Amino acid sequence: MQFQQLQYFVAVAETRHFTRAAELVHVAQPSLSQQIKALERELGADLFLRARGNIALTDAGEALLPLARRILADADTARHEVQELVQLRSGRVRLGATPSLCTGLLPDVLRAFHDRYPGIRLMIEESGSHDLVRELARGVLDLALIVLPLPPASPALTTVELLREDLVVVSSPEAQAPGGPGRRSVRIADLEGERLVMFRHGYDLRELTVAACRSAGFEPDFAVEGGEMDAVLGFVRAGLGVAVVPRMVATRSGRGLRVTPLARPGLSRTIALAHRSDVAPPRAARELQRMLLER
Repeated sequence: MQFQQLQYFVAVAETRHFTRAAELVHVAQPSLSQQIKALERELGADLFLRARGNIALTDAGEALLPLARRILADADTARHEVQELVQLRSGRVRLGATPSLCTGLLPDVLRAFHDRYPGIRLMIEESGSHDLVRELARGVLDLALIVLPLPPASPALTTVELLREDLVVVSSPEAQAPGGPGRRSVRIADLEGERLVMFRHGYDLRELTVAACRSAGFEPDFAVEGGEMDAVLGFVRAGLGVAVVPRMVATRSGRGLRVTPLARPGLSRTIALAHRSDVAPPRAARELQRMLLER
């Protein structure tokens, strides 16, 4: 009994027509008929009652049909499982993340993923959330770490909340502390009159900080603007001004920086893991997703 013969048998049983079954399995009708006859000889029983214009299963055919379907389904499952394992030995994962998350969250997780799956190539796209949402929609990325809420008119994305992160104020230890000496925390209102080192347009942190300053009744004063995360931290260390950054970044990159918490209610942001709703991420990407959620 051959696997292909079972495929042909199930096709005929479901279509009740030899020609349509042959078209379904992409084989010439005479070849399909010959294989069905060979299967019947092998089993020692007719599987179909062949009357003009009417194909029906015999008792033997009825008995074989559920078994044949199960064998074919098991074969598909075996093929799928092997392909899934192969995907974890080679291939790639295309992950997008904001620069602050590349600095704070990702290094440890990516190291653990690489140690477990050294054959998977990690491709990281570092950008703001708005840009990453567009890249997800275009199919350029498998997964992205973005800041919620999603921008207006976003494509259909599936998001899972990953963490809520407090923001802090960083400054140079050689400069006057924000809000005055001896302050253990500062309010957003205390930043009025401070020179801010500001991220480029498209950064969620820029929009969040500017909106908070305006809600506190003042327009922020920029000493420098337009930088990425590393540049902003470097400018702050050099004493050009202060910046509002995620606590995780400040903790990891705190050397040469004074870190001052924001007084309650403070500022925070919600980080989510996103992928397109209409396309399931590949197995390797799903494994990275699992590790991020379990970190």
